[in-house]
Amino acid sequence: MLNGRALKQKPVSQWWWVAALGLAVSGCRTTGSAAREEPRAASGPKQELHFDAVTVTADLELDKLNDEELFAGGTSAFAANDFQQAARYFGRLVDFFPDSRHRRAALYNAGLAHQRLKEWEEAGHRFSELADAARGQGDALDAAFRVAEVDYHLERYEQAATLLGTIAAREDLPLNRRLEAQVQQGICQLESGAPDTAEVTLRKALTTYDALEDKGEVDDYFPAQAHFFIGELYRLHYDGVKLDPAKGADKLAQDLNYKAELLLSAQGHYLRSIRVGNGYWATAAGSQIGALYENLYEHMVNSPAPSELDASEAEIYRQELRKKIRVLLTKSINIYERTLETAERIGSQSTFVDRTRESLAKVKALLLADAEGEPASAAPASTGDEPHT
Repeated sequence: MLNGRALKQKPVSQWWWVAALGLAVSGCRTTGSAAREEPRAASGPKQELHFDAVTVTADLELDKLNDEELFAGGTSAFAANDFQQAARYFGRLVDFFPDSRHRRAALYNAGLAHQRLKEWEEAGHRFSELADAARGQGDALDAAFRVAEVDYHLERYEQAATLLGTIAAREDLPLNRRLEAQVQQGICQLESGAPDTAEVTLRKALTTYDALEDKGEVDDYFPAQAHFFIGELYRLHYDGVKLDPAKGADKLAQDLNYKAELLLSAQGHYLRSIRVGNGYWATAAGSQIGALYENLYEHMVNSPAPSELDASEAEIYRQELRKKIRVLLTKSINIYERTLETAERIGSQSTFVDRTRESLAKVKALLLADAEGEPASAAPASTGDEPHT
């Protein structure tokens, strides 16, 4: 669902809505020379013509189909990835056949079709009619998760977090569903600007997971996702630390050390995400670790020497900084390469994989350019402590 979560495939059994179109006929138009003539004034008393009221349905093509035919057509369209048609068929069924045995299934599928089209408001309208976060089971529970996802995409994060909190608190649900709701609740809290609350929620979910004797009781997607987003929390703290040489060498060294500590904290949670064993989040976490080292490199290489250093001291400072920079580049390359090896081994394809390939090429070019500026013997050896993805 959230922040890269692949949507669960629901068997085609849901619905969409069709807005009724009001068609008004205001007059006739002729062709030929008469159409180009100026209108002439009426020559006699005005007359009013009255017609019987006519109801025009929104979709004349589907007007003659019954609910069985509509459901079959929607199912076929969904299977063919024609979500526009699927939404049309399921929506017609829902709106015109309130007593159909297919209505609840069509209701869900219409929402899902709109969701695939990124028509979030329409999807939310359909899912909301079916959803029951407090007591629902089956499609009603799945629809509640979908409503939260719609709220997330519409940036109604607090609303989504509240709904997911209701689901997470239900003792009548299997642990896997409660854990799913709790992790996604934490992500919505983070997006809403409440990182401390989000961290509490995510750590609570991980405490529950860690206490399980049989980790196979829950989907590894959710604990891996929770570790990833705690890593993201530390990455945000890391981004908030600015390196300002104008504040002096001591302050710069202090900030650099603190920034490095936050990097290691973020890396620690990304590594835990990798170790859970979910392919998607393992790839994403590896990509983020490499990006952190690349980012720290950019901060360091673009940072001028502290102003209180004289020319000779500034040159020594730059030489020492250069050594540290090459270590960061080497670490980043190792992590990116191992992330891509993992992605290829498990057949993972995602934006993280694409970004990792681009970053790897960029960092290799930077390291090559840096090596041309110093003797090859200065290149650092691998420390051997890079994370394995």
